[in-house]
Amino acid sequence: MQTSPSPLVQRIGVPKETFPGEKRVATVPDVVEKLIKLGFKVAVEAGAGDAAHFSDDTYRAAGAEVLPDAAQLWAASDIVLKVRPPSSEEVALMREGGTLIGFVWPAQNPALMEQLQAKKATVLAIDCLPRTLSRAQKMDALTSTAGVSGYRAVIEAANAFGRYFNGQITAAGKVPPAKVFIAGAGVAGLAAIGTAANLGAIVRANDTRAEVADQVKSLGGEFVKVDYEEDGSGGGGYAKVMSEGFQAAQRQMYAEQAKDADIIITTALIPGKPAPKLITAEMVQSMRPGSVIVDMAAEQGGNCELTVPGEAVVRHGVTIIGYTDLASRLAKQSSTLYATNLLRLIEELCKAKDGVAVVNMEDDAIRGLTVVKDGALTWPAPPLKAAPAPAPKPAAAVPAAEKKSSHGPGAPMSAKTLTIVFAVLAVLFWGVGAYAPVAFLGHFTVFVLACFIGYMVVWNVTPALHTPLMSVTNAISSIIAIGALVQIAPPEAGTNGRPDGLILWLAFAALVLTAVNMFGGFAVTRRMLAMFRK
Repeated sequence: MQTSPSPLVQRIGVPKETFPGEKRVATVPDVVEKLIKLGFKVAVEAGAGDAAHFSDDTYRAAGAEVLPDAAQLWAASDIVLKVRPPSSEEVALMREGGTLIGFVWPAQNPALMEQLQAKKATVLAIDCLPRTLSRAQKMDALTSTAGVSGYRAVIEAANAFGRYFNGQITAAGKVPPAKVFIAGAGVAGLAAIGTAANLGAIVRANDTRAEVADQVKSLGGEFVKVDYEEDGSGGGGYAKVMSEGFQAAQRQMYAEQAKDADIIITTALIPGKPAPKLITAEMVQSMRPGSVIVDMAAEQGGNCELTVPGEAVVRHGVTIIGYTDLASRLAKQSSTLYATNLLRLIEELCKAKDGVAVVNMEDDAIRGLTVVKDGALTWPAPPLKAAPAPAPKPAAAVPAAEKKSSHGPGAPMSAKTLTIVFAVLAVLFWGVGAYAPVAFLGHFTVFVLACFIGYMVVWNVTPALHTPLMSVTNAISSIIAIGALVQIAPPEAGTNGRPDGLILWLAFAALVLTAVNMFGGFAVTRRMLAMFRK
């Protein structure tokens, strides 16, 4: 017999997005099932997922209740999940004391913040997540959205561009590869670099943060450095505003790239400020007719002076794409990633899995997200406490201890001890040579040399390189295999015959184990090499 849910169980509501052209939805059927396992009830507005290709029937099959309109959903929901910030009309429908989770952008929406406070709401702004916390990465919807947008920017550029991205040599002639320049190598920029490089274009990129140069190269791009020494790293993984001298050198570099590039993709944004102008009208005019600019910062004013937010326009023969819904143009993928980010957040809010979300203000990640708590403004969050520095090691005490105990673990042998050890070994070898059979002496010599060579080859290799060197160490295993085969092989004419059964079984066991090591080593090496192939 199925028991009825506890009256304390909260209902999570997912309304249809009302922002013009927005196709995303805040949760998907696969995530609905996981939310129900956490103890929550889930309600979805009818048609909320249609634009992202999630029908109402798929939500019902996952266990969600489908409500006919937004008014019923907002009134019946304790927690509302959204993508875009709510409109004034939506806030008016919100239950007093309810919880809202989604993009809010409190710095850009002061009026919205006042409305939410009047509703005595608790608001978790996913855009305020402290991105420097490693445990917060699973909840980082900004990164997920930026990755989708960077990929889509390249697809939009390819659609507007009049040629192939990759170079080709055909019977009809040679087609040169497209040259793509990407301004900004954050998450969106790196996604664009990887996509353009995979399509076969020559990709160059620039960023004010010098540390991203290796990431650009690893994705197949070339990092173009500004001829001016200044670090552009800002807080939270963002870039900072640069000095006038740097900006002048940067504009000169952009002007040179504009003359050579077929496609420019700009991604530069600074939190809470208008997008910096990187591409001037003169730069656009210097580009070849048929070139394309994709301005990913169009929603914040754009990085190009000629960008029209939300539209694709042609200026001086150059197509300038200022779409503000790049993530929404891949609605199914971006909705799935966003829903997963919100699921991870709700898991943090409901660790007891009892269907009740608890906003723990002692948790750094949750505190950073919470911009309104029970109607009280809690934004901006206080700075994160710096991690305590590790205690300094008592460096001076180590040499003193070594002086007291010269025979302790890791201490070098004294000259007297080393002489005694060599003398004992010399006597041992003399005894083996004087009384052991001649055949045994030859095998014993090979054994000692093998131990010495094995030690020098394997033990002197850095442990981190053991797996990449698996194929090389198989050569040592093959020596053992050869020795085992010699023992198992049929005896030659005139010899004393096979060795006894014990030696045969030992040789067989050695052959099996070394075969496993050799074939396994080659298999591991092949899998590692496959990771670096496209």
